[in-house]
Amino acid sequence: MPEPTPEPPDKRPHVPGTARTPEEGAIADTGAGGAMDLATAEGETLENSTDEPQGTGPAEKPRSLWSDAWRDLRRNPVFIISALFILFLVFISLWPGAITWMSPLKCDLAKAQEGSQPGHPFGFDGQGCDVYTRTVYGARTSVAVGVCSTVGVALLGSVLGGLAGFFGGVGDSILSRITDIFFAIPVVLGGLVLLSVVTSNTIWPVIGFMVLLGWPQISRIARGSVITAKQNDYVQAARALGAPNSRILLRHIAPNAVAPVIVVATIALGTYIALEATLSYLGVGLKPPSVSWGIDISAASPYVRNAPHALLWPSGALAVTVLAFIMLGDAVRDALDPKLR
Repeated sequence: MPEPTPEPPDKRPHVPGTARTPEEGAIADTGAGGAMDLATAEGETLENSTDEPQGTGPAEKPRSLWSDAWRDLRRNPVFIISALFILFLVFISLWPGAITWMSPLKCDLAKAQEGSQPGHPFGFDGQGCDVYTRTVYGARTSVAVGVCSTVGVALLGSVLGGLAGFFGGVGDSILSRITDIFFAIPVVLGGLVLLSVVTSNTIWPVIGFMVLLGWPQISRIARGSVITAKQNDYVQAARALGAPNSRILLRHIAPNAVAPVIVVATIALGTYIALEATLSYLGVGLKPPSVSWGIDISAASPYVRNAPHALLWPSGALAVTVLAFIMLGDAVRDALDPKLR
């Protein structure tokens, strides 16, 4: 019997959307009107593949300026050291009794100008008061004045400067001239004039004076930041969509313009602590029986040859505190400034 003749391969054109037989192989479009033959296994792989890239996870969410800044701060030893010292300073300001057991107003003239003794590591001042105890309690006054002054200056300056920069016009011009006037007033001389007529023995007159003379600097910085931020595309898009001015200012401009204000306010906090000590040293800031590093430095100055320890410890505490806040402000500035990355 004659052997059966093998059937010729199917020459029919392949209809798109139908499966191919193994003999046909696989054809993939090139995207340019032609086609290329692939192996059968490769064709099956193409049919089973998905649009998602293989071996990759979900797309990483972009980090914000604040998350990047916090990541940089955690790796900065300057920030860590200064932050730890400031936290300790805040702790002893709130609970000074945790590290001292005496009253800062309890003095014994029989021990005046004596040096270190058991239970009194810093010795005694010219009035026989324990220098260690007064140094600890002096931190409470300095931190309270510095924090309250900084918050008041930041709020007042940010609101006035932000509104002036956002709306512009006559209000912006008037505010600019007012800030020029305040910049022309020497801070120490202004304190001597204004605080010399105040008879209150609390910290509030000092805080009010610092807010009065400190807000122009923050105002000018906030004004410049708002003017820069309101020119961005996302602000113009929000305005084109009909968003009110309050929403544009609070939701779009303020979060992107507040970083320079935070940096300057952090550095200024240490400056306000030093200014309070200066005014108290000159006798126009806090007055006895208030406890302040400036008061102790002023009282110990006439006895610096006989009892240098009474001047050394409050001066050292003041210097280290101011340095810690300045270092903290520098670290925050480096983290929030994109140009320094």
